[in-house]
Amino acid sequence: MTHSAIPRAFFLLCAVHASLALATEGHWPFVPSNDAGAAAPILDLRSINEKQSGETGFVQLSADGNSFIRGDGKPIRFWACGSDLYRNTPDEMDRHCRFLARLGVNMARLHVTVTATKEGSRITDVDETVVAGVFRFIKAAKDNGIYVTISPYYGHHKTPASWGLDGYGPDREPWGAIFIDPKMQDAYRAWTRELYTRKNPHTGLAIKDDPTVAILQVHNEDSMFFWTMQRLPQAQSDRLAKLFAAWLTKKHGSLDNAVKAWDGHKEKGDDVGGGAVALMSTWHMTQEWKGGQAKRMRDQVQFLAEHQRAFYASMGKYLRQELGCKQLLNASNWRTADDLKLKEIERWTYAALDIDAENEYYGSDYQHLGANNGYRIDPGHHFIDESCLHKPLEQTTNFKSQVGHPFIVTETSWKHPNLYQAEGPFLASAYQSLGGVDAVYWFSAGSVDWLHDPRRLFWMVGDSHAIDKWSCSTPMLMGMFPAAALTYRMGYVKEGEPVVREERSLAELWDRKPPVIDDNEIYGVSRETQECKSPRTKDGRVSRAAFLVGPVQLKLDGDPAKTTIADFAPRLDGERGGIASNTGQLNWDYVKGVCTMDAPCAQGVAGFLAAAGSRFQLGSVDIESSNAYAAVSVVALDDKPLGESRRVLVQVGTTARLSGWQEKDAEFPFDKTTIKGKQIMNTGQPPWQIADTQVTVTIRNEHLTKASRLDINGRRAEDIAVTAGAKLLTFKLPRNTMYAIVE
Repeated sequence: MTHSAIPRAFFLLCAVHASLALATEGHWPFVPSNDAGAAAPILDLRSINEKQSGETGFVQLSADGNSFIRGDGKPIRFWACGSDLYRNTPDEMDRHCRFLARLGVNMARLHVTVTATKEGSRITDVDETVVAGVFRFIKAAKDNGIYVTISPYYGHHKTPASWGLDGYGPDREPWGAIFIDPKMQDAYRAWTRELYTRKNPHTGLAIKDDPTVAILQVHNEDSMFFWTMQRLPQAQSDRLAKLFAAWLTKKHGSLDNAVKAWDGHKEKGDDVGGGAVALMSTWHMTQEWKGGQAKRMRDQVQFLAEHQRAFYASMGKYLRQELGCKQLLNASNWRTADDLKLKEIERWTYAALDIDAENEYYGSDYQHLGANNGYRIDPGHHFIDESCLHKPLEQTTNFKSQVGHPFIVTETSWKHPNLYQAEGPFLASAYQSLGGVDAVYWFSAGSVDWLHDPRRLFWMVGDSHAIDKWSCSTPMLMGMFPAAALTYRMGYVKEGEPVVREERSLAELWDRKPPVIDDNEIYGVSRETQECKSPRTKDGRVSRAAFLVGPVQLKLDGDPAKTTIADFAPRLDGERGGIASNTGQLNWDYVKGVCTMDAPCAQGVAGFLAAAGSRFQLGSVDIESSNAYAAVSVVALDDKPLGESRRVLVQVGTTARLSGWQEKDAEFPFDKTTIKGKQIMNTGQPPWQIADTQVTVTIRNEHLTKASRLDINGRRAEDIAVTAGAKLLTFKLPRNTMYAIVE
């Protein structure tokens, strides 16, 4: 009897029994069933999506330009994630989108590179497999009420020699070329023409005419203000220098006049008589200069900014006017070599199009170190488990919103192998609601449903395997979607009143002056909570604690005299380590590492619950937990206040590791310091082991009489014993509870 002849069901049965046998003390095994014939899920958020995405028309900007509306003018909010399933079979795409919709997702981002990058390809060729996959995924998304964002190009690939792109080849990635080289820009137009104007055989619509596709990005993660520009090939540097010379001639009348305006300052490579002016390096843009060199740098920064913005404007014009794309447009989502000096220049260039964006992950570099740690987790790697709840300024929704532009975080996650991931969706949902962030895309769903086995089975390392670093299809990330998605999409947590509304002139940007408040990524081993104790920093600027109080808004090309800053000192408890939102609905204790959410329809707590006292009394809900760490959400399923609701979701996340995961205490060096953390000894094997739920919930509501534990697939699994009191219901959740329904 051959291996292939053994019934697949036999292997599945053996796998389930083996998984159950691997349960460890204090944990329960995460073993979802894939039985298609089982009862329909009780927890299924598909109904809050449209029957078909785009059925009311294209997503548009609101009247003030700050948020999204549907084609019929009704507001719409997106709970979003990236997806890699455009590579899979049609059946898998359909199942995947149905799974995402059940968990509350109504926007998926396809992060693809549509160009053909194999040697021998022409620069204008497209990868037909990618195009076909995108087309079929759109069909699956449409049928499940999920909108689509398309990111069609990322320069993170080697350049085929057959492209004939000046200065680039198989040993070099084409960073920067899209901004500078007309051949590359023409190629981009050719790729997008093929992708956006061909009729999709599965929908009968070209992407340009399909309202399921809501947002088009020009490209992913490249900038003229990032370090990659410092490594341009000479041919491209020369081309850029000629463009700079033409710009200077237009501004100053001649290159001689430009040099005079710079007090005669010259740089190596200048040939004013020959019509050439060198650009200073990216490093130079991060430094302070005086005299003529400062004046020259000011011109260079303005030139690069206007050039990059003009590129995005031209691509927007091409997509809209020549191809006829009706979608909202985003330029890109990157950062700069020095965000304090340059980031808002970058953001100004994005404002040539509709939507502002950035990618942001929780987890500094030192939190996971080892060979190839950018894409895998191996035995021998070092790491440290750190909760964002102790590091509030690293919350991934701490962003300014440009007035007149929605702001989206096109990639985020609590990076593996951090143990404290259950807080991620809880915090993102609550604080993007508070701050007016318009979508956060979790990166990235790489499985049809759950990532049952994150191991790279082809990659043995010692006695175990390398495991996936970037999937969000895991129990403590995607498993926490339902309550978080419902809270955000239904608007259960209020947007706050603006705390800061900063206006900046373009002159300030060209001079690279720091803003009143920045939203820059925090690098290195940060212990920045001192900044949270006062509304002002030591240098007199506004504390980034403002992002946890309410919205921070930005107007570029404005009047700095019109900047307004609310007095948010009463919201900061420097003695105890607390930050309260100006809505009164969110409270963050960064010393204890606990955040509470207390809105009429959504209440909960996340963090180190036992150490924080174990008992949390909210408006309509009391939560008692002896869990060392957990995220507990109680959310109405019928859009009524929890004190009146007839149907309530209780969701609990704790911690998860693969069975057999082994680690030991270890110290490791990072950036001239020593980190006390862990070393991975064995990455383990399926199933995930979930720390037991140790939670008792009381809901003060006279209508509720019963509670049921649901399984991982959202199906009713068992009744929960309840105690009814005077207009309240109390119940202790079984130890293997992730979801419960109270009715």
